[in-house]
Amino acid sequence: MELLAGANAMPAFATNRHQAYWQLLDHEKPTELFAAAEDDENYELEICSQLPEPTEGQNLLADYASQGLTLQRHPLALLKEQGHLQFCLSAEQLKTTKAGLPVQVAGLVTGRQRPGSASGVTFVTLEDETGNVNVVVWLETARRQRKPLLTARLLHVKGILEREGEIVHIMAGKLSDLSHLIKALPISSRDFH
Repeated sequence: MELLAGANAMPAFATNRHQAYWQLLDHEKPTELFAAAEDDENYELEICSQLPEPTEGQNLLADYASQGLTLQRHPLALLKEQGHLQFCLSAEQLKTTKAGLPVQVAGLVTGRQRPGSASGVTFVTLEDETGNVNVVVWLETARRQRKPLLTARLLHVKGILEREGEIVHIMAGKLSDLSHLIKALPISSRDFH
């Protein structure tokens, strides 16, 4: 039941996660502090109704913790709304951006690949609220910026946009780890070498 409450899967029983957790505690014996109120039928309803509704950020964290994803807004949409990543273009905006221009992108790292046939090139896939961004990291850039390349869960990239037909790539120049902005969000990438 706790897993269902954590996944916000009990809307018929409670209006939010906090209330669902509280109602699950009803079967436990109250501590001495609350023992006097145990006989008061309205007490639990009163306490439950006073619990604050989780913020959108708290709901995102709880969704990812319980399910590994969210059906709510993407975490990057929330970060952009809060003023973070203000110069970053979205995957959708990159589709209409002219090739050869310097751009900034940011996204959750969903994959890193360094095939043996690629001469040391690492391909990184970032996910934002509008889709995926393909990032190409040349060997020298990877050597100089190894830590953010290998450890970032939220990666910021400054680079040059290149286009082959409808395929868009960002040729990475500067990599920055912005994982501190998503704190405890349990994101992991699929890395293949």
